[in-house]
Amino acid sequence: MNPAHPEVVMRTPAERQKIRFAADGTECAAWHYPGTNGGCVIMAGGGGVTKEPGTDLFAARFHEAGFTVLAFDYRCLGESGGLPRQVVRIKDQLADWQSAIACAENLPGVDPARIAIWGFSLSGGHVLRVAARNPQLAAAIAQTPNADGPACSRNATRYQKPLAMLRLTGTVLRDAAGALLGRRPVLVPLAGRPGTVAMLTTPDSVDSDSVLNPGNRYPEWQQVIAARSVSGIALYRPGRDAPRIRVPLLVLVCDQDRTALSEPAVRVAGRASRAELVRFPGGHYAPFLDEHEPAVRAELSFLRRHLPDPVPAGEPAAADASPARRS
Repeated sequence: MNPAHPEVVMRTPAERQKIRFAADGTECAAWHYPGTNGGCVIMAGGGGVTKEPGTDLFAARFHEAGFTVLAFDYRCLGESGGLPRQVVRIKDQLADWQSAIACAENLPGVDPARIAIWGFSLSGGHVLRVAARNPQLAAAIAQTPNADGPACSRNATRYQKPLAMLRLTGTVLRDAAGALLGRRPVLVPLAGRPGTVAMLTTPDSVDSDSVLNPGNRYPEWQQVIAARSVSGIALYRPGRDAPRIRVPLLVLVCDQDRTALSEPAVRVAGRASRAELVRFPGGHYAPFLDEHEPAVRAELSFLRRHLPDPVPAGEPAAADASPARRS
């Protein structure tokens, strides 16, 4: 075990169940963790990251606290249906979120008025847009979100060698042309060392496998993405939706994040009307590593305040001992 990255104990509830829900005629696969308190947290992993490496660590803790959890794979990824494989389309993934919300509203024991959404990295950006479009949600958590694709892309070029950047650009253009002709996607790694052709070569992105997939715990996770997907991610700016977010929003940022950048997310927290901001030291994956316990505590505190247990008839509501704060 690397002493700089202490191992986080993984607890996978034995009672979680594999379910599927329809999204535009395609089936999305999900883990359903039945809860006890009526609240529900819908979760998805980052860009190209499937539900197990992307959510297991946090989903287990939310479930232990009594929440139902619905952790899903986007279409074309993981165990979900959809062709061609490994393609990330922003519009499709946002539609998958809408279908996941509809699914959660009908899960046994879930109060439709007490549903929250959680995502990190690219999915953290989705959380911002989904929250803006769904004011009925009880809460939203954006963990190290990619709030400004162009800013992140410009920053990423600082950590790539010019020739490799040209090769990646050529691969993206070739795959985009192939998509118009119905050809199979050209795949590139999600992350790699500078000089390799990969979607990301930022310092913290190269830790993704060791952090999310320690000891090859999830061998089925294909750590590749269709090159045609890169341009859509690079142009995605969900942070622009911040003024339209009316639901309680928790934004977690890491000050040394070189993949999703902290400052665009900080600006989101400043522009959303009911946002709370929590800052941690470290890089993009610090909430999965050294800052895991503080991150879980902050997220559970937020969920308990905004998805509180129902008050039994005849009993007065408890005063909120933890008012919303900005950091």
